[in-house]
Amino acid sequence: MVTQQRALSTVADTEAFGRELARDLKAGDLVVLDGPLGAGKTALTRGIAAGLGVLGRVSSPTFIIARQHRAGERGIALVHVDAYRLGGDLDDLDALDLDTDLNHAVVVVEWGLGVVEHLADRHLLVRLAREPESDVRTAVWEWIGPGRGPRHPVRPE
Repeated sequence: MVTQQRALSTVADTEAFGRELARDLKAGDLVVLDGPLGAGKTALTRGIAAGLGVLGRVSSPTFIIARQHRAGERGIALVHVDAYRLGGDLDDLDALDLDTDLNHAVVVVEWGLGVVEHLADRHLLVRLAREPESDVRTAVWEWIGPGRGPRHPVRPE
């Protein structure tokens, strides 16, 4: 798999990057977001949602664990999950019934590394980092697992 990287200087850059990633996503795709608090996981998800054209405002699902956004113009729904509070508890994860959602939606999981990869044969892993001194964020991403690769690879700027 090809690993790509991009600097994201602003929240707007992070959201624009999410819109670019969304061009390649289809129902059934799993996106796993990894990175520390404040790295831009929810901003990236807002961009993905905008690129998919889903309905409703996207905000962090920390306290409710998962939010579903109805399909809009592209006909693809979004399920936005925050796995932080799950703490790796597979019973809680199973209760979310995400494998069913994977049939008709793009599922984006914040804090999902090491927790949700088993839900799909392949997934898009996006690792976000934040430089505290400059507030510049960096995204490194790659498709992991067999199957379809990106139709339109996002080109680093």
